Amino acid sequence: MFEKTAKKLEGSPLFQGIVGNDLISLLYCLEPRIRIYEKNQYITIAGDKFDSTGVVLEGQAMVNKENAAGNRIMMTMLKPGDMFGEVLVFSNQSIWPSTVQAYGNCKVLFLTKDKIMGKCEKICPHHKMIIQNMLTIVSEKALLLNRRVEYLTIVGIRKKISTFLIEQYKKKKSTTFTLPMNRRELAEFLNVSRPSLSREMCRMRDQDIIDFHMATIKIIDVEQLKKQI
Repeated sequence: MFEKTAKKLEGSPLFQGIVGNDLISLLYCLEPRIRIYEKNQYITIAGDKFDSTGVVLEGQAMVNKENAAGNRIMMTMLKPGDMFGEVLVFSNQSIWPSTVQAYGNCKVLFLTKDKIMGKCEKICPHHKMIIQNMLTIVSEKALLLNRRVEYLTIVGIRKKISTFLIEQYKKKKSTTFTLPMNRRELAEFLNVSRPSLSREMCRMRDQDIIDFHMATIKIIDVEQLKKQI
């Protein structure tokens, strides 16, 4: 029953160190629910009651949040193996703080809080490992959130774009790379308008700092790009 699902979860940080028959047995213990969503369909909505944390099995999903003015801000993009709602497992809060929406056709596995945190009746040896993995994920996401806050404090569109591109350059170890999100999503991530983002990127292209085509970016002058920060 869970053989195919286990294969898809072997690369998930939540199940790191648990493979093969051990992972299959653990899934029988956890009794997950699997749901399929169509493009743009809401997986969770901010304010709804929280009952399960999710792991993306197929496709991608966006985590969005509205600010005080009612504007939507994209917090992150989820890919297969990524999870959402893990912080709520360790919290007394019982509602979703953010909205999760299918970016395309998407399949999600849900695990209830009780199954994750509750005492394992089968004394499953890998149950404790899941909790340890989840704590690691929560810690890493806390660090990522700090980085997100840093982006929001950067003044100026060019500085935000340059900071993001330099980070991608260091991550990819190449001056040519594909952006992990489209132009609209990048604008939301940097908390700028899409037209303003496009205009500034075109100016940077005209100044021979970068070049781009669709989602592919080429940094022409790395040192000049660093000076924009």
